[in-house]
Amino acid sequence: MTINRSRRMRTRHPAADEVILPRDYRLQFATCYAYSPKGDSEISQRSRQLCARVKNGSTRWLRTYVASVYKEVSQQRRFCGFFNEHTLLVPIPNSPWSTRTSFWVARRLALTLREAGLAEDVWTGLRRVSAVERSSSAWMWERPTVQQHYRSFAVIPSPRPPTEIVLVDDVITKGRTLVAAAMRLHEAFPKADIRAFALVRTMGFILDVERLFDPCEGIIRWNGNDAYRDP
Repeated sequence: MTINRSRRMRTRHPAADEVILPRDYRLQFATCYAYSPKGDSEISQRSRQLCARVKNGSTRWLRTYVASVYKEVSQQRRFCGFFNEHTLLVPIPNSPWSTRTSFWVARRLALTLREAGLAEDVWTGLRRVSAVERSSSAWMWERPTVQQHYRSFAVIPSPRPPTEIVLVDDVITKGRTLVAAAMRLHEAFPKADIRAFALVRTMGFILDVERLFDPCEGIIRWNGNDAYRDP
């Protein structure tokens, strides 16, 4: 009896608000521009200007940068698995308490991609139900975790389950936000092919970038503890 009671005491029951995530998850992603947060070279300084323009959400600049994406798709045959006639773009949502709903950069970017003919439609069914601190304003070791991002997301019902989803964000750093959003969408649409696209990728471990326009495709890996972007 003592042994059985001890076993019962050791049995761990998840808390009501505990996040249960897969042990591993891989998310394919693509980006077009590189950004250096600290580099001193002329190109690195220009990359910060480019990143600021993207984060500002200027339709003029977004159209200019998306034109380069379109060229890569139509002429260089890049990103073929990301953009096609059946792609549904899902922008990463703002904070639920944001009062500037029209200033939703990810949505503006998604709409600009659709206007360029790179997707079938834009769907805003991924929502934030709780706020998380922006990674850009948090100290390196206090940036929101994948679990925190995952808990903050919710998916509204869709009358027609999508089959090809591309998450859209302005800038990708480690990929925590995107992989958390992808896992949340995968719960709602387990048969959908889910990928991610960010216009700019942060090159935090490289002091100076060699070029601004640097298209790439890669993988964000979730290992049960954190997200890792490659490249």
